[in-house]
Amino acid sequence: MNDKDTSDRSPASRQVEPLRKFLVVVDGTPESEVALKFAARRALHTSGVVALFAILEPGDFQHWLGVESIMREEARQEAEAILHRLAAQVNDLTGRLPELIIREGKKAEQLKELIEEDSSIAILVLAAGTGKEGPGPLVQLVASAAENAFPIPVTVVPGSLTDEEIEVLA
Repeated sequence: MNDKDTSDRSPASRQVEPLRKFLVVVDGTPESEVALKFAARRALHTSGVVALFAILEPGDFQHWLGVESIMREEARQEAEAILHRLAAQVNDLTGRLPELIIREGKKAEQLKELIEEDSSIAILVLAAGTGKEGPGPLVQLVASAAENAFPIPVTVVPGSLTDEEIEVLA
């Protein structure tokens, strides 16, 4: 045995560091797919992983419980379908399956809660909208007052980036 090597090499002594997560909020828009591709390329180049986050916002039919229940279930099924389709894209781009997360509630609140709960989320990746409506509510939130700031870095990419541009930038 080498006298200089005093490290414990047993499996129990090694602590596994969680992989750095790139969090992408997905909603089925073309912009969210741009954010996903950017996050996947960054994760690949930095040995990270992607987490896909779908948020089901509360409906306006609270007084019609049967209708609300059906609408909630349909929204969940749609979110699951989108997540699984996008997970396949992430797997193709990175060789790793992403983490899939679905929550119900208001987007900003759920997003902040998730970031606070999961310390391995290192970067939030958003894509700015390309339509007349503006950059999107989450991008607007990020750009607003400091009290709305997220506790992690936020990367906002143009929603109009091409695959070639993403490859160069990421």
